[in-house]
Amino acid sequence: MSVEKRVIKKYPNRRLYDTATSSYITLGDVKQLVLDNVDIQVVDAKTHDDITRGVLLQIILEEESGGSPMFSYEVLTQFIRFYGQAMQGMMGPFLEKNLQLFTQLQSRMQEQAKTIYGDNPMVNAKMWGDFLNFQGPAMQNMMTSYLDQSTNMFLDMQNRMQEQARTMFSGFGFPAYPPSRDDDKNPPK
Repeated sequence: MSVEKRVIKKYPNRRLYDTATSSYITLGDVKQLVLDNVDIQVVDAKTHDDITRGVLLQIILEEESGGSPMFSYEVLTQFIRFYGQAMQGMMGPFLEKNLQLFTQLQSRMQEQAKTIYGDNPMVNAKMWGDFLNFQGPAMQNMMTSYLDQSTNMFLDMQNRMQEQARTMFSGFGFPAYPPSRDDDKNPPK
């Protein structure tokens, strides 16, 4: 069973039109729909092209321009460096899976807080603020350790794939193809 997406049309004058409410909305309204877990699709009103990703990236750009950006210079430059590389196709699913795991961790922590403190949103908001102020460095270390392990696994997988490709194609004698480390030890006879 597929869920109908809420269609938003973007007109040449850059205005956004919500077809569900028959009204013009702002980029902030689109952001709120995303926060409310509403599945959206943004289409160009003239060409009918799906431009959802572009609009979502525009929201992220505005958030990043605000007071506390999420992505560091290093993260952004690494993203750029992955474009056009052999591993580009694997990077999206890798990041998506890590975000899913992070979201699951966050949900579990919120559920545990509910069992302890109840369903009072004011207590939960204050408690989360206090908890993160108190446990922030420990959680940051935990997340850094997790990301380091995840990165190491990704790099190890990349190295293994390169070695497998090198082994698989070493008999073809491609020009300028670097020999594997094993080929240096056992030169052909």
